Amino acid sequence: MHLSLSTQSETRAPAAVRDEKPALWIWIQLFLDSMSWVVAIGLALLLRYEMGIRVEQLPGACLIAAIAVVAQMLAGYSLALYRGRYPFGSFQEARALVFVTVIVAATITASLLVLYAEINIGRSVGLIAFPFACLFMCAARYAKRLYVEGKTRPGDGAQNTLVYGAGFLGNSLVTRMLQDPDSPYFPVGLVDDDPAKKHLRLSGVQVQGRGDDLPAIIRRTRAKVLVLAFANVEATVVRRISDAVAGLNVRVLVLPPLRDMLGTGAPAGFSDFRDVAVEDLIGRRPVDIEVDEIAGYIKGKRVLVTGAGGSIGSELCRQIVQFDPAELIMLDHDETGLQQTQISITGHGLLAGRDTVLANIRDGQALQDIFEDRRPEVVFHAAALKHAPLLQQYPVEAWKTNVCGTLNVLRAAQLVGVSHFVNISTDKAANPTTALGHSKRVAEKLTAWMAGQTSGKYVSVRFGNVMGSRGSMLPLFTEQIRVGGPVTVTDPDVTRFFMTIPEACQLVIQAGAIGTGGDVLILDMGEPVRILDVAQRMIAMSGKDVEIIYTGLRPGEKLHEELVGTGELDKRPLHPKISHTRATEQDPDKLDLNVWLARCEAEQGAITVIPDDEANDAGEIRVAS
Repeated sequence: MHLSLSTQSETRAPAAVRDEKPALWIWIQLFLDSMSWVVAIGLALLLRYEMGIRVEQLPGACLIAAIAVVAQMLAGYSLALYRGRYPFGSFQEARALVFVTVIVAATITASLLVLYAEINIGRSVGLIAFPFACLFMCAARYAKRLYVEGKTRPGDGAQNTLVYGAGFLGNSLVTRMLQDPDSPYFPVGLVDDDPAKKHLRLSGVQVQGRGDDLPAIIRRTRAKVLVLAFANVEATVVRRISDAVAGLNVRVLVLPPLRDMLGTGAPAGFSDFRDVAVEDLIGRRPVDIEVDEIAGYIKGKRVLVTGAGGSIGSELCRQIVQFDPAELIMLDHDETGLQQTQISITGHGLLAGRDTVLANIRDGQALQDIFEDRRPEVVFHAAALKHAPLLQQYPVEAWKTNVCGTLNVLRAAQLVGVSHFVNISTDKAANPTTALGHSKRVAEKLTAWMAGQTSGKYVSVRFGNVMGSRGSMLPLFTEQIRVGGPVTVTDPDVTRFFMTIPEACQLVIQAGAIGTGGDVLILDMGEPVRILDVAQRMIAMSGKDVEIIYTGLRPGEKLHEELVGTGELDKRPLHPKISHTRATEQDPDKLDLNVWLARCEAEQGAITVIPDDEANDAGEIRVAS
């Protein structure tokens, strides 16, 4: 694990000290430590004999001091105290110093026991001198540390910065800011909601108050930057803090997620700080995943991902490689998307290896040829058409890709005996009202049917909107704001579920481990978010004056999306964020495009959702009479 946010004194010595240590500074430190023992023994003699040391005792005192100096040198060198092993001024160095001092004090005491008759010096002198020697040696190091840290303070160009959070990360940040002369941030205070830390000082920087006091603290310290010292900060906290500093001309920065700081080979630094994004404002607590379960069905297996060039498919690929599959096969008909995914994983986009496969899931024979050649054991089916308004105009395309394409992938998987098949679905498949929703609902039913035809684990995973996917709401709002507006919202009360792409993919992979054949696994999306609130926050963060206009709900579009459909159960037996329900099976031989199209067209009128066991094989809706 690499965390340069930990205190510099604990992880590495300042540059100025590192340059001196190999030569001059070690000799200076040894001299100061030796003098510490000389002075400590002198004080011990004065205290032992109540300021009445006799002249005839001086030779013995000099002998004991010489023994102490030699013992300090030998013990210190043996324990690497004078070989540059320990970071300067660190806890490790202090611990080694105390250990060496104990050895020297024991050596002095043993010498006095042997030489007492000749030098007539009390045997307790070594014990009395011990705390004085420790104090003097630590004081010398502390003075040196203050001197070095004073020289390495940030320059005049550093911005006054508040650090929110006085825990380990907050302490590390403050120390790093103070010790880096190139730091763009100068800490002027800490903020923490723990009353016990009200008067705490970290590296001389005081806790100024609680989060409720932020406006007053900012004005008092003239802070221009507020850094949130939490590795995994919750969206509710970010929203509260952002609202508190609104209008105060303060830049709010957050740290990278903990998984990023732990997962990268390079240490995190100031350049990794980033401004608060809308994802931080509507995101949720990171997901805890069962690594052992996932590794059990992916490690050492041949894994194929369809739609690998898309937002979900590419993130699935990036996460799957972390579980050490025998082979990752990335399949898509979008060559540019495939190249981008390959670059993000391998660092190059040559498209010359067997890890990328160019194919269209509408071509069933091509898929069977690919599966017979590559023999995947685990399949994640992410390829789909997903834009509801467009598919409402062209429902046949939804049928060809989301229904027939899924069936092609299922049949190819059955052909080679795939052990795990995960079909990526959508919340629009719950009580569907659009061509997109109906096509994905049929895909769930086909997956359930195939689960009954094979011994493999064939499941579907259903979730709502993911933040930042291509063509989704957030990139659209960003572009509309960039060009000056207007920002288009369908209805002031419309809500949607949101989840980050990495979180969704983590749960998808987890679902593949815990689902049973025929399951529809529904990801907990948290509370729905009002789209108008998101638009208003994004406009406020941009600092622009952008108009919001309401376009009205489109045909088949819901005011509030659902995750669990009528008649479906919300059971969570294995994971607190994954619900288990069952899909009725759809025999592919009974699929009827014309009936399905008729039902999609009926969406233009009033509709009634009916339970799956009452629906015919081509869809789940009937026109209300």
